[in-house]
This record gives sequence, structure tokens and C-alpha cells, in this order.
Amino acid sequence: MGEIFLAGALMGASAWDATAALGTMKSGLTVMGTGVGRRAPVCPWLYPLPHLMREREIRLSFSAPHLTNLLPGKAMKRFNTTGPIQDDIHYAIPAFSRWNMDEIEQLIEDRQYFVLHAPRQTGKTSCLLALMEKLNAEGNYTALYVNVEPAQAARHNVEAGMRTIAWRVAKSASVRLSDKRLEGWAEEALSKGGAYGALQDLLSQWSQENDKPIVLLIDEIDTLVGDTLISVLRQLRAGYPDRPQAFPQTVLLCGVRDVRDYRIHTANNEIITGGSAFNIKSDSLRLGNFSREDVATLYNQHTKETGQNFEAGIVDYVFEQTNGQPWLVNALGREACFRADGERDRTRPITMQTMMAARERIIERRDTHLDQLGNQLKEPRVQRVIGEMLADISGEGITLPDDDLQYVEDLGLIRTRPELAIANPIYREIIPRTLTWTAQVQISQEAAWYIKEDGSLEMPKLLSGFQQFFRENSDIWLDGFDYKEAGPQLLMQSFLQRIVNGGGRIEREYGLGRKRTDLLIQWPLDKTQGFYGPVQRVVVELKIKYNSLELTIEEGLAQTADYMDRVGAEEGYLIIFNRKPDTPWEEKIFAREEQSEEPYEKYRIGVWGM
Repeated sequence: MGEIFLAGALMGASAWDATAALGTMKSGLTVMGTGVGRRAPVCPWLYPLPHLMREREIRLSFSAPHLTNLLPGKAMKRFNTTGPIQDDIHYAIPAFSRWNMDEIEQLIEDRQYFVLHAPRQTGKTSCLLALMEKLNAEGNYTALYVNVEPAQAARHNVEAGMRTIAWRVAKSASVRLSDKRLEGWAEEALSKGGAYGALQDLLSQWSQENDKPIVLLIDEIDTLVGDTLISVLRQLRAGYPDRPQAFPQTVLLCGVRDVRDYRIHTANNEIITGGSAFNIKSDSLRLGNFSREDVATLYNQHTKETGQNFEAGIVDYVFEQTNGQPWLVNALGREACFRADGERDRTRPITMQTMMAARERIIERRDTHLDQLGNQLKEPRVQRVIGEMLADISGEGITLPDDDLQYVEDLGLIRTRPELAIANPIYREIIPRTLTWTAQVQISQEAAWYIKEDGSLEMPKLLSGFQQFFRENSDIWLDGFDYKEAGPQLLMQSFLQRIVNGGGRIEREYGLGRKRTDLLIQWPLDKTQGFYGPVQRVVVELKIKYNSLELTIEEGLAQTADYMDRVGAEEGYLIIFNRKPDTPWEEKIFAREEQSEEPYEKYRIGVWGM
């Protein structure tokens, strides 16, 4: 049993956080307002508490261990979705559990220069900062973390870029190591060595004057552009033979891509590869996603911190939806546990429905991470890969350039093992939504037009509406898509998303070699219960007609029935797009019902031609 005094908004913890923490206790709590002269038990919830805390001091007597998080000076931890981890305020996976520290230490001991790369917002910077702290605490090396991204704006202006980088090194040493010597040395190096020698001279003088070998950790190296990047790589290469007495013993370059894959365009329009400009690299390490155990550990920290449990199956669901992508894992946790539409009552567990709703909200809201993904989809190299995956093609005879595949994988958009696929189900959902957003908002359709009296979607009427819309507008709309090979599928998804946004969800499956796009529409039949109540499940399969119509239907029926059986849908529709320009619309347009064959003969499937 203990006591704390609360004044105002809990000295750094919000009134809501206090109430949420109190709500986790079933007994053993009393509240007394100073000067009020009475005690009142709090069980199980005290909704007026936030208002009271704004007006007067409150004394809490407690026995719940997680209430100690409200003590002065101790902030409540959160899921982190912005910037490096700070252990005192963030749930976190130990940095050194995510890479092989024995390998890192051996590379440093062997005086190697190497690369760490991974997609954005996977924890690279957090790992570098943890490595710096560890090496400095052990006392064998002087380690320094430097972020060179501010020099990106210099682009081909090497003088401006190198001045910025030299000063970033000097200021980082001053702030992180309390070593102010480099500020004077940087100015001297710039004046004597010029832009093409300043970094080498600065690091050389520091290495000679320092009493320990130096380990330099350079972050965001691939944000540098053109001649500035080439100059950095070549100055590091030039100083490499002088290590460790007159140059850093180890330099770690960190970015999204492996330096060997850089294609650096100079101001003279020459292309220089990173491998030739920095041919002293010994190894390339990739920081992977969270494991399923990492997700469980992270979410368990929230339970220990607040007392709030997660329903059975949540960890498996989050891992399946994210494939362990660190930002997504944290974003789902934050959305479900801390945002207004989540479950902030700590006495109530996080349910599967709460987490599924959180997934839908972060997709719809397109937070910074997902918005960046949308920008990447505009790049020609990304379009070449993702476009083939979105289109209904067999994959046979399709050759994707190795450089393009490696680039898109480095961005974190795809995985290549065990097969080529979008990196995770959330990205698989956000990619077509992003590509069709403009179409969605411009299509003049309303969900109410297609809802029956019992609250279900009238799918034949909806598909008939799309059939007419496609006949009248497809030429204009398809010409407007950047991903033209996947145009019919994207337009159909735009139309459906416009309708389903009125209260349902769409799940999608597509990929190179699948020869179709599978859509699962989920529509709650009772709006008061939402997805907690009865749900209409409809499969819509999209195919392009390449062979005869009969063969396309035969193959499509089997695929549609298989998907219906797998997801437990009672309705199924096969949509076939005929893209041959010389085929008249009267031949393209049709609608009929077909019986699927064994082992799915129980399904009758609507077949629609477009």
C-alpha cells in the first residue's frame, strides 16, 4: 500500500493516463481531495477524476504496482512511431538482439569498413546509437554517431555539402562526446584541405590526437546526392590505408540501400557505381524485421506497464499483418492502445476487433510512413516491379531487371523469398488504395444505392452498375492510371472501395504468377454491432482474358470457388476483362451464373464480362 499526491495533470502524466492507470485496479484504492474532508473508494472506475485533478490536489492510496508509473519524474511509456527509441519513454526491443553483435565486434576488431542497410523506420538509427553507447561504455574505442542528411540539400555543390558534413561531425563530437576540439579542426580542415579533402583531413587529425581508436557511424549516407556523395566515399577510401593511427579504425555506413547498389549521377551526367567509389567495404549487413517473439515481447511491455492485456491471437494477427515491420507493429499498438478510437480503458483487454479496426484506421489515415510508401510508388523502377505484380499475368516469360528487384526490396515494398510478393498484408492493401485514391473520390457512386432492406449489399446490382460504368468510362479512366497494365483491376477496386467505405472492408490478394486478383468484401449486416455481429462475405475475383473465354471461365471458376472455401464466403463472382480493342462491347458484356466443379460443386458463381 502506498500514497502519491497528484496536482493538476499529474506532473507530466495526462489526466487521462492517470484515470486509465487507476482503472486497472479492482480494489485497494481510495481518493481524497485535499480539504474536501472525505474519502471515496474507486472501484472499478472513477470517471470524474480527470476533472477533479484539474482543480485540486488528490491523494491516492494504491496497491497496484503499475501505478508507480505515475510517480513524479516517471513518464508512461508508449509505442514509438517517430524517430529513434528512447528507453525511458518507449517500449522497445533490445537493439543488440536484432543483429549479430559478435559479428559486429569482430568487424571492428579487424578494422573493417562495412555497411548496415534496411528500409526506412525499421530501427537503424536506434541500433547505431545503442552501438555507440556500448562501445564508449566498454572503453576500448571512441565511437561517434553522425547523421549527414542535412547535407542532402547541397546536392552537387560539394563545397556546401562537405562544409555541412564536417560541421556535423564536429558538433556530434561536441554533443555526444563532450569533445570540442573538432570544431576548431573542422574550420582548419576546410580552409586548408578544401571541399575535396576536408573530411579526410578532419578525421585524420582526430585519429592522431585521440587516445583510442575511432569507430565512426555515419547514418543516412544514401540521402547524399551526386558529387557530394562521391566526394565522401572517395575521401573515406583515401584515408582507409592510414587506419587506425591516422584514420578511423572502422567506418559503418548506414542507409536504405547497400552502397554497392548506388547509381550516382554526377553533375556531368556520368554514372558512377557505389561499389567503385567505395571498394573498401568488407561486408553488408541487413537489419531485419521483428520476429514473432519480438512482437510478443513488445506488446507484453505494455501489459506490464499498464496492466492491460491483449486477447489471445492478437500477437499472431499483428505479426501476420505486418510481417514484423517495426513501424507497423508499433503503429498498430499505438492505435489500439492510446488513440481516441482505441481501447484506453486499461481494465478492458485489447480485442481482435479493436486491433482489426486499428489496422483499418492507419490504412485510411495514411500516416507518414504509409504516405512515403505512396511517393515511392511513383518511381519508374518501382512501377516496373509493382505494375507486373498488380497485373493479371502468369509470370512466365516475364523478366524483371535484377537492379529493379533489389531496389524495391531494399525499400521494403516486396520480399523475394520464398516467392516474389508484397512485403506484408498491410502494404498489399495500401498499394492499390493509394494508386486508386484519386479515382475513388471522383467516382460518383453511393453505398446507399446498393444496400437491400436487410442491410446487405446487393452485389448483382452493384456489379451491373460497374459494368455500365466501365463501358462508358474505361477508356478515359484507364489512360489516367500510371500502372496501365493493371488498369482494369485498379478501376474495379476504386469502384468497390468507394461503395465499401460506407461501412465495410476489402481484403486483397495479388502477385506475379497468380493470374488473378482476389478480393474479399466484408460487410456488417447489423450496424449497431459492426464486425462483432453477422457479416456478409463476398468473393470477387478479377481476371484478364488472354486465352479463349471458355478456358478463362473454367480456370476462374476453380480459383474463385477455392478462395470462397478458404475464407468462408457464401457469395462469389468472377469478373473477366477483355482488353482487345477490336472486340465489340456487345461481345465483351455479359452476365450469367455457373456451377463450380468438384470438390466445390456446392458453389454457384456469378460470371460477369467487361
